[in-house]
Amino acid sequence: MNHLYLCSAQQKRYLALLKDAALPNLQIIEDISKANIILADPPKFAPELEKADNLQWLQSTFAGCDALLAKPRSDYQLTNVRGIFGPLMSEYVIGQLLTLTRHFAHYRDAQLESKWSPVPYQGLTGKYMVILGTGSIGAHVAKIARHFGMQVIGVSRSGKAVEGFDNVITNANMTEAFSKADVIVSVLPSTPETKGLLNRDTLSACKQAILFNVGRGPVLEEEGLLEAIEGRNIQHAVLDVFSKEPLSPEHPFWTHPSITVTPHISAESFPEQVFGIFVDNYTRWLNGEPLNFQMDFTLGY
Repeated sequence: MNHLYLCSAQQKRYLALLKDAALPNLQIIEDISKANIILADPPKFAPELEKADNLQWLQSTFAGCDALLAKPRSDYQLTNVRGIFGPLMSEYVIGQLLTLTRHFAHYRDAQLESKWSPVPYQGLTGKYMVILGTGSIGAHVAKIARHFGMQVIGVSRSGKAVEGFDNVITNANMTEAFSKADVIVSVLPSTPETKGLLNRDTLSACKQAILFNVGRGPVLEEEGLLEAIEGRNIQHAVLDVFSKEPLSPEHPFWTHPSITVTPHISAESFPEQVFGIFVDNYTRWLNGEPLNFQMDFTLGY
């Protein structure tokens, strides 16, 4: 018998899904020390990790597992969720991009003042988008951007071609791509290699680009962004993730006219979608098959 411990802000919903699924040889328990399988939100569960004495496999309900990867423990299989966030991220990026390029905020303000105030604009066709990260999320954003006629370049460690991108380059050529970019989108995880990748030096290559950070906060050096905006390298930044969350009320990003702040909502983990991944992995677990979406404790993703 497998023993499952559940730890999530969506506890009731997951319990209902587990009850309906009636998975074989699986008992839900409240004693974390006896659980060999855990289904959990990483930030919520991380403080309890050392109490899981019999842990063999942890299925994260999030894509990012920073809170768990920051712990020294790695004697278990850690799997995350993938393949479900691409559409949500694409909605966020394109929605925010159109809000900026089509001046929708201006028209909302003009409507409140009953003013007829057209502003010149350009469409997205022919614009140059650079996406940092060419996994399933980045590839989906690329596909949607190309639907709008944008040219899309991906940046990855390997530079290996990925379907959906016009071209993929290595990190070594990133700043050259930045010099041509109208839009930059980071969907990168937080790893030692990516921390501070977007800094005053790399952003100085930009020429009035619109920057999105929807991956992980530590990828962006905050002071470097402010300098890039002041130096007119970055026209506007749309930020959904931050090094410290929640963002403090005193943080300068809240009131900066060239920064849009949202509270880490670009792609939420919906229990029904996450549970489907868990069920598939649990079936693999029972059959002794490799689990999907295993994370590498060394690489951090």
